[in-house]
Amino acid sequence: MIISLVVVADEKNGIGKNNQLLCHLPADLKYFKALTTGHTILMGRKTFESIAKALPNRKNIVITTQAKKIENCFVFDDIKKGIEFAKSADENELFIIGGESIYKQTLQLADKIYLSKIHFAFDADVFFPELENNWKILKDEKHEADEKNKFDYSFRIYEKTN
Repeated sequence: MIISLVVVADEKNGIGKNNQLLCHLPADLKYFKALTTGHTILMGRKTFESIAKALPNRKNIVITTQAKKIENCFVFDDIKKGIEFAKSADENELFIIGGESIYKQTLQLADKIYLSKIHFAFDADVFFPELENNWKILKDEKHEADEKNKFDYSFRIYEKTN
């Protein structure tokens, strides 16, 4: 099973503020939906709370030590248990969608990163970890701001080299 991180980050690797995304970028939401629909997604409790519901047409795994049951989600108190659950469900690609703590704990386990880079620096309070040099860019698709997307952005796909 491929383990992939999906993240939208600004120029300083900021990913959120006050448990919300930094901005509304419709192109990224559409990209995220296309990538993850029909697959299993894994997230931390705070990310789930920011979304406020299970995402449709996906198996939703929430990692938390607080909740025992969350409607339409599989809840685990440990990331490794969540990953094992996805493997046992014959998932071919698990998408880890945040937040900061989950990314830090899973970066070493990941095979791919789907990074939507916003070419702007926001006032963020949570960040995606810096990538070491064992990642190579497979794709870097640049887009300019338009009437729906206020900022320039790029869709980048990274693959671990070792």
